[in-house]
Amino acid sequence: MQVERLYRFPVKGLSAESLEDVRLSPGETLPHDRRFALVQGDAPFDAAAPRFLPKQNFACMMANARVVLLHSAFDPVSGTLSLAGPDGDRLTAPTGTAAGRAGIAAFLTRFLGEEARGEPRFLDVPGHAFTDQKLKGVSLINLASLHALEAAIGRRLDPLRFRANLYLSGLPAWAEFDWVGQELLVGGARLSVFRRTRRCPATQVNLETAERDCDVPALLRQHFGHADLGVHATVVEGGRLAVGDAIELLGPPAEAESDPPVA
Repeated sequence: MQVERLYRFPVKGLSAESLEDVRLSPGETLPHDRRFALVQGDAPFDAAAPRFLPKQNFACMMANARVVLLHSAFDPVSGTLSLAGPDGDRLTAPTGTAAGRAGIAAFLTRFLGEEARGEPRFLDVPGHAFTDQKLKGVSLINLASLHALEAAIGRRLDPLRFRANLYLSGLPAWAEFDWVGQELLVGGARLSVFRRTRRCPATQVNLETAERDCDVPALLRQHFGHADLGVHATVVEGGRLAVGDAIELLGPPAEAESDPPVA
């Protein structure tokens, strides 16, 4: 088994950035993954006391399909974010200043048009990641499972519809579901898989046209009896990982193996 592709998504809901390698830290996402978000004006998100909120509180593919037509690029050295819309409208602004974030918020709000609610804010909250689940972590896709879905429905799907961090090869379709509760060695990092990934309406969206042209959750249920594709894991032990790195299934955590059986 090995890592075939590696991505981060600096702005929640916006485009992927391909990586060759990355260094993971315990209990964290990939560096800069889901670091920023456009928070809808009516969302109950408090930057002074950040907490997980469902994705509909933010600009995202599930609620705002047109965001796939935006191209974004984050430079972690300068801290600038570049945005380009399909109509040629462009912006490059610093994320580290209030004025820069206000400019980004205004750009994205104009793009959303009637889908913008209230006065959206573009936020970067130190220590917080705008993930789709309460635990910070890493999302993984088994490419064989994706290919099994494609074979069942008779069409190709862009893997980035699923917005995962790691895309893996070398194991049978759906075998990754057996990893829940087990640990993996991926490159130099150790991961603990904690849940299957339930797919949402975001995966319906064609990344080139922004049309909802394929009901992925319904098709998964129709052909496989569930709406899951991929798994989520937390980083237990940090380290470097890269495209091409081997993946080794380690089994349950050592403490779980040593627990006495329940009478």
